[in-house]
Amino acid sequence: MSKRSKNRSSSNSTTAIVPTEDQNIIDIDVASEMEHSFLEYAYSVIYSRALPDARDGLKPVQRRILYMMDQMGLTPDKGHVKSARVVGEVMGKLHPHGDSAIYDAMVRLAQGFNLRLPLVDGHGNFGSVDDGPAAARYTEARMAPAAVAMTANLNEDTVDFEPNYDNQMQQPTVLPAAFPNLLVNGASGIAVGMATNMAPHNLREVIDAARHLIENPEADTKALMKFVPGPDLPSGARIVGLDGIKEAYETGRGRFTMRATVNVEQVSARRTGLVVTELPYGVGPERVIDRLKTAVNTKKVAGIADVIDLTDRNHGLKLVIELKSGFNPQAVLAQLYKYTPLEENFGINNVTLVDGQPQTLGLKDLLSVYVDHRLTVVRRRTSHRLGKRKDRLHLVEGLLLALVDIDEVIEIIRTSDDAAAARERLMLVFDLTEIQANHILELRLRQLTKFSRLDLETERDELLAAIAELEKILASDAVLRETVSNELAEVAEQFGDERRTKLLKSEDLAPAVTAVSSKADRQVAASALLVPDDPCWVLLSASGRLLRTQDRTPIIAAGRRRRHDVFTSLVATTARGEVGALTDAGRILRVNVVDLPAAQEPTATPAMNDGVKATDFLTLERGEHLIAMVPLNQVLALGTRNGVVKRVRHDDWPLNQDEFEAITLKDGDKVVGASVAAHDGDQLVFITQAGQLLRYAAELVRPQGRSGGGVAGMKLVQDDKVLSFSVAPANQLEDSVVVTITDTDAGIEDASSTAKVTALDEFAPKGRNTQGLRAHRMLRGETGLALAWAGPQPLASTTGGVARALPQDYSDRDDSGIVLDSAIGAIGLGGSPVVQSEKTSEGSV
Repeated sequence: MSKRSKNRSSSNSTTAIVPTEDQNIIDIDVASEMEHSFLEYAYSVIYSRALPDARDGLKPVQRRILYMMDQMGLTPDKGHVKSARVVGEVMGKLHPHGDSAIYDAMVRLAQGFNLRLPLVDGHGNFGSVDDGPAAARYTEARMAPAAVAMTANLNEDTVDFEPNYDNQMQQPTVLPAAFPNLLVNGASGIAVGMATNMAPHNLREVIDAARHLIENPEADTKALMKFVPGPDLPSGARIVGLDGIKEAYETGRGRFTMRATVNVEQVSARRTGLVVTELPYGVGPERVIDRLKTAVNTKKVAGIADVIDLTDRNHGLKLVIELKSGFNPQAVLAQLYKYTPLEENFGINNVTLVDGQPQTLGLKDLLSVYVDHRLTVVRRRTSHRLGKRKDRLHLVEGLLLALVDIDEVIEIIRTSDDAAAARERLMLVFDLTEIQANHILELRLRQLTKFSRLDLETERDELLAAIAELEKILASDAVLRETVSNELAEVAEQFGDERRTKLLKSEDLAPAVTAVSSKADRQVAASALLVPDDPCWVLLSASGRLLRTQDRTPIIAAGRRRRHDVFTSLVATTARGEVGALTDAGRILRVNVVDLPAAQEPTATPAMNDGVKATDFLTLERGEHLIAMVPLNQVLALGTRNGVVKRVRHDDWPLNQDEFEAITLKDGDKVVGASVAAHDGDQLVFITQAGQLLRYAAELVRPQGRSGGGVAGMKLVQDDKVLSFSVAPANQLEDSVVVTITDTDAGIEDASSTAKVTALDEFAPKGRNTQGLRAHRMLRGETGLALAWAGPQPLASTTGGVARALPQDYSDRDDSGIVLDSAIGAIGLGGSPVVQSEKTSEGSV
């Protein structure tokens, strides 16, 4: 047998192990050992890593970072240093763990989207909600002003210190914390068997509550909630529902809902969009976009055309979600709240360390722990300062005694054999203590001048006053509490800001559509998001803005109209119908009503500022202008500048074209007006620049097809042209008036222009293609008419877009009118388009 085989055989043989005298083998129970070791590990994680202290609101690594930055002198008035340098100092002296854990903790202290009041001033890429920070070697940091308040007075025996991991240095067990950091910045962490998740709050509100608790220690949670109504998140947004917050403040556990701040805006001429400016706490735009795309692809959300992230450093968060035409923005928003992070829940779990033990605390308990800590800090600081001042006063009094006979002091020192002998003789001669004698021996000769005595006496008086104040604080608990309260007020004044998060008891939205699976169900669900085909008005203003109302409620007239220009067209239609936009070139552009922006308030008078410019909404040729919005299901009457008139049959419009001609114009001619003329008794009214008016019944003009060029409507004298063409409905003739405003050499802006309102029935009907009757007698300096109108309920608008009353009394058609006191820029429809109305002599405002 080989030697190797022998060794293998020998090693495989069973031999008894006999313990020697120096061996100690102990049999233990594995279950009990695991239980004991796990408890030690769990307590280490809870106490040394994951949970914050209720007094300063910091975990050990955060506290060590701030303490080491304070020791390094990285105050806000100094320059930034490399983050890696801070991490190295903390790791080498206080926190013997991985550098990544330390850097991650420091980064969080610098992120304004995580902390309501950042404690580290970071320079460089410290990350975003969606992205991580750059490496520590690329970024720089220093203490934020709030961190200075957290570490202030550390050298005045305000807190206890303990050895570091290798007993080479001392580190604070807690920071003095000049403000309630735990409530202000919140906290999150996962320990063994427990976790904490605390929401940030507004500094001013928290300090106000703490001051109230200082003055009223018996105050309950309800009283404190008058100062702290709810969390104030760094990202702003909205909190919907306050019951969960109240429960959390009472018990330490609760839940509330966060919603993004979303506004419905007209993002383009034809597109409505949801503009997101604030997101829930901890949610980034990239996450929203990813979830939104997933919801659209899986058919859970309908009506989304595009999503654009316009977020930048200068303007902040801006996420534009463009909607498809015809979808109700509020209904789509309700779906987005359901399927995307635009709505998130926050679970409050106020687990924190109190005297080293994890406890779940409500609002009052959290404030009470902090107030007690702050009272202890100020009391210890006061005792420390009192001792320092008493020690200094003792030295000053000894110097004053020695200065009484300075020559003898010098003689004693010169004639003594050594310092010990001199000290003994000074103590004996001047009745000094050993400390006082040693201080005199250490003085320089230049300090023994007569001016030093004056300085010492002043210093003694100041020390006596300071000692009295400090003793007053220590002697009275009320004074101590007042001091703490005043210091908190100073911190609130220095670092406080306005609330960012809005608190809402509830928020009504369009009902969300239930999730569905089949194609038919998805179609039904999508249809619930569409704008309903309700009756509405399409409006065109004199300034060229388009708008649709949200219902067919009559437009409010006199006295309550918003500040805007007048309406030149009012078309009754439905939200999902079609209307036509007629241009002066005789073209009609088909318009889907649902594409028009809707008035923000359905039943109030619409403000044209809510509308869109017609030039942005419609594609017009160079030099082409929009004349009127017209229905496509009624007979129209058109009048041109050269006096041509045409009635067009509505059944002749092409169904497959978005734009088409309504009249064939001759060279140099333009359409000046158009309106519905469905009844033969409707009156067609021409008004020329020279002041001539012609009216006759619509039955005199036979309807034509859209390719027709019309017929002669009014005979014009040389150089005259039609200024206005309109239709007075047969059922509103008694209410119809004629408004004429003259032009001067200086233009209509000249206040010497005259305006005239005349009842339409003052003008007798004439035959077609005649010159009509004179409507306005010109005064000296007036060159003709600048504006004219014929129809029911007129309203004037100044050149600045302000509605203005017209002359109160109807004038005889031969009168010249009254002089204007302001320039008129347009005339349009005044009040409600309802047929029934009483005749009035007052223009609507």
